[in-house]
Amino acid sequence: MAGTTSVGGLASGLNTASIIDQLMTLESQSQTKLKTQVTTEQSKVSALQKLNTALQSLATAAGAMAKPTTGTWSTLKATSSNTGVSVSATSAAAPGGFTVTVGQTALTHQVAFTDAHARTDSVTGATTGVLLKRDGQPDLAISTASGTLEELATAINGANAGVRATLVRTGSSGGTDQYRLLVESTATGQAQAFELTDSTGAPLLGGGTVRAGRDASIEIGGITATSTSNTFANVVPGVTVTLGPSATGSADLSVVRDAQGQSDAVKSFVDQVNAALTSIATLTSNSTDAKGTLAGDSTLRRVAGALQDAIYPADGSSMAKFGVQIDRYGKLTFDADKLAASYAADPDAVAAAFTGATGFAARVQTVANQASDKYAGSVTNAITSHTTTITRLNASIADWDDRLELRRKTLERQYTALETALSQLNSQSSWLTSQLDSLSASTQ
Repeated sequence: MAGTTSVGGLASGLNTASIIDQLMTLESQSQTKLKTQVTTEQSKVSALQKLNTALQSLATAAGAMAKPTTGTWSTLKATSSNTGVSVSATSAAAPGGFTVTVGQTALTHQVAFTDAHARTDSVTGATTGVLLKRDGQPDLAISTASGTLEELATAINGANAGVRATLVRTGSSGGTDQYRLLVESTATGQAQAFELTDSTGAPLLGGGTVRAGRDASIEIGGITATSTSNTFANVVPGVTVTLGPSATGSADLSVVRDAQGQSDAVKSFVDQVNAALTSIATLTSNSTDAKGTLAGDSTLRRVAGALQDAIYPADGSSMAKFGVQIDRYGKLTFDADKLAASYAADPDAVAAAFTGATGFAARVQTVANQASDKYAGSVTNAITSHTTTITRLNASIADWDDRLELRRKTLERQYTALETALSQLNSQSSWLTSQLDSLSASTQ
C-alpha cells in the first residue's frame, strides 16, 4: 500500500502523514487477517501435498509387494561354493541344488603375428589392403591409408568386423621401437575363427601363432552343456551359471527362497506405513505443546485408521502371527523372528498373507490409493478445497487493496482541506492582528 506523498502539518503543526498511516493500519486490520489466513492455508496445502506424495510412494511399494510371482515373494537366493563359478536365479527357477563341474572356459580366437616392425613401416605387401577370412563368409577387404603397421591396426579396429587389433612392443632396433601385431576376436567361442592375409591371400607379417577360439563347457550330473561364452543362460529353468576367466573344478550351487531378503522387504514396508502414520499424527495433533498444521483434520484421521485396520484380513484374523501388529501408540510393529518361524513352517501361507488381491499389501495399497488418487483421492480433494479457499481469500485481499486505496485518498483530501482552512484562518488572524496594532498606534 502506497504511503501518502502530501506535506502536512504546515498550518496545524500536526504530522498528518503519520496520522493517516496509523488510521490506515486500523482500516487494514481485516485485510491483514485475510493475509494471515492465506499463509495458514498455504501451509496446509504444502503439508497435504507432501503427505500425498508419501502415500503415492506407499501405494507403489504396496503394489510391488502384492505381486506373488514378480515381487518380493518370488525372490530366490542363489549361491555357489566356488568363487570362480557364479549363479543367479529368476522367479522361474525352482528351489533346489546341483553340482557343476567346469570342463573349460570360453576363449577368443587370437593370432599373434611373427614379424616385428616399426609403427611406420609398410607391412601390407604389394597393396595397402588386407583380407579378413572366415569360414562360410565372403572375404572382407580392409583398406589402410598407406599400409603401415599403425595404419593397419587402426583400419582393423575401425572396420567393426568382430576383431580388434593391438600393437605389442617387443623391443627396439637401431633406436626404433619394434612392435608385433596381435589380432583377436571380440567374442568368444569356436565359431570365431578367422585368418588375416595380405590382399592376395598370402601370409601377412610372416604368418602368425594361432590360439583357437573355443566354447565353454560344464557338466551337470553327467550331462555336458556348452556355451559360446562363459555364461550359461537358463542352463536349468530360471538359473544362469557364469564362469570366471580362470574357473576350474566343481561348484555346489544352491537355489533357495530368500527369506532374509523377504524379511528385510517386510520391515522396510512396515517402516514406510509407519512413516505415513507418523506424518498424519504430527499434522493432526491437538496438543497444546505441538499443535499440528492440520489439527483435528478428520480426513487424515480416517486415512490413519484405515492404514491401521489394514493388518486385519476380512476373516477377522490379524497379521500378528506373521510378525506385524499394532502397538498401543497406533504404530505398526514388526517381529522378524515371528515372520521367520512362520515362513520356515509354511512359506506359501506367509506369501499368501501378504500378496494377492486381499493380502496385507493389497489392503494397504487400496487405502493409499483411495487417499492419494489424483482425481478422487480424499487427500487430493482436501488439497483442492484448501487451494480454492486460497484463491477466494486472495480475491478478497485484492478487493481490500482497492478499498484501502480509496480510503487513503479520502483521508489525504480531508487533511489537505483541513490544512488549507487552517492556513486561511491563520492568514486572517495575522491580518486582523496587524489592523488592531495599527489602530492602537494611531490613538496614542
